[in-house]
Amino acid sequence: MGCGIAEVLARAGREVVGIDVSDAAAARAVASLEASTARAVERERFTEPARRDLLSRFRTCADLRSAADADLVIEVVPEEYALKHEVFTALDALVRPDTILATGTNALSVTRLAADSARPERVVGLHFFNPAPAMKLVEVVSSVLTAPAAVAAVTALARELGKEPVAVGDRPGFVADGLLFGYLNQAAAMCESRYASREDIDAAMKLGCGLPMGPLALLDLIGVDTARTVLEAMYSASHDRLHAPAPILGQLAEAGLTGRKSGRGFYTYDAPGGTRTVPDAASPVPSPAAATAAGRAVRSVGVIGSGTMAAGIAEVFAKAGYPVTLVARTPEKAEAARARVAKSLGRSVDKGRLTPAARDAALAAIAPSAVLDDLAGVDLAVEAVAEELTVKQEVFGALDKVCRPGAVLATTTSSLPVIACARATSRPADVVGMHFFNPAPAMRLVEVVRTVLTADDAHATVREVCARVRKHPVDCGDRAGFIVNALLFPYLNNAIKMVEEHYATLDDIDAAMKLGGGYPMGPFELLDVVGLDVSLAIEKVLHRAFRDPGLAPAPLLEHLARR
Repeated sequence: MGCGIAEVLARAGREVVGIDVSDAAAARAVASLEASTARAVERERFTEPARRDLLSRFRTCADLRSAADADLVIEVVPEEYALKHEVFTALDALVRPDTILATGTNALSVTRLAADSARPERVVGLHFFNPAPAMKLVEVVSSVLTAPAAVAAVTALARELGKEPVAVGDRPGFVADGLLFGYLNQAAAMCESRYASREDIDAAMKLGCGLPMGPLALLDLIGVDTARTVLEAMYSASHDRLHAPAPILGQLAEAGLTGRKSGRGFYTYDAPGGTRTVPDAASPVPSPAAATAAGRAVRSVGVIGSGTMAAGIAEVFAKAGYPVTLVARTPEKAEAARARVAKSLGRSVDKGRLTPAARDAALAAIAPSAVLDDLAGVDLAVEAVAEELTVKQEVFGALDKVCRPGAVLATTTSSLPVIACARATSRPADVVGMHFFNPAPAMRLVEVVRTVLTADDAHATVREVCARVRKHPVDCGDRAGFIVNALLFPYLNNAIKMVEEHYATLDDIDAAMKLGGGYPMGPFELLDVVGLDVSLAIEKVLHRAFRDPGLAPAPLLEHLARR
């Protein structure tokens, strides 16, 4: 992080002195900056002359006295209060009275550091995000002791550096990490419980939410020990169980398996600070046992429903060459669903993603129907009706009577128990969850949910079919939220709580997560897309299932959803 901040400052024309604990450490910093800027030249982000000019403005040493004439000193030593206090105490005796002292902490109290300083009015938090040259967000943290002039100065500097400063109050995690680390902690706990494998958790969040990195890979990048420290600080402040560090974080940290920087964490790397080893079998948590059975033959598919998801799923199967029977409650609804598919296929042709011939073949493969008996011969029936348990159970009871023995019966539910659908039939071993994401033709992820009664070959069938329709299956058990919603919605709920507490505005929170976390949408933009009513329903399901007070829907969400 220190090297990244130095690069940002030097790029903007500032003279930078990098100070480390030894000459060897300082030399490593120079080598890191040289390598980083060389990569930037290779990627044509700036020229070789600009790189040489940048490097000429950066020098290193192992003597804190080199900071004596600085206008701004940014501390980014490890997240230990005693160490940061030691650095600030030494700087108090060295720097000019008007020098601003900034801490890069994301977990410790800026107020406490300021109060223990000889010049509290000049102490401010300046939290960059990793990698600092690429990430646009800078959180500017002031305490009740910080002079407004110091805040204004670092805010102006952040803008001159091409960053987006967001003013936040002094509490552990601030905005971005305050939301991010609870989500990361839940992912670690999910992996530790062997509910899903590390690969499936990471793939689910990347493919299901469009995130740049999965949570466990991100924990390795941040540092498992750093994440644990941040979470402990957050839990001490909030006593929210979502922030109580998952035991696996402590075990890894104590073993020295701190992530990429040590060469091993949740994943294994070719060297400390290196790239992930592929293949990597050295998981700290054994993966859930995978079924080894072969799948059943699937030659035809039935889709039950007439909404957006049903039409999208029918399109997915038809484009892969499967004959599809699309069953709705009335002939008009079935035809309307097929027309929706035709419109979607037409857009794909217009965008050059599909040929006219492929469009015609896919549309011809879909047979609309209003008679459930037309599913008698299908090998896979996929239910995509309204997200109401009684409605789904009624459909599964009917499919049990109509579909041939050995047909796999799948539900696309995103929040209801799959086992409740299975128990509506006389063949629960044939029932499995197959949770597509919206829009189904575009989203690659499918959560494959097996119950305690699902047969191995039924589970294997759905995984094989996912591969044939070019989707990425991830395995998980039959519990509320599966992988994606169980991790996503507590994060969204916590964002609403931040607004309720007047800690930050909607716009600042959205900006923080997009610019600091690389998220494609801020939490409030995403809530509007999902729908506040849908979000409230999912939060209630999670709260009922896990009985965790931290999962209770934010009152503001309930208020807005019911207006």
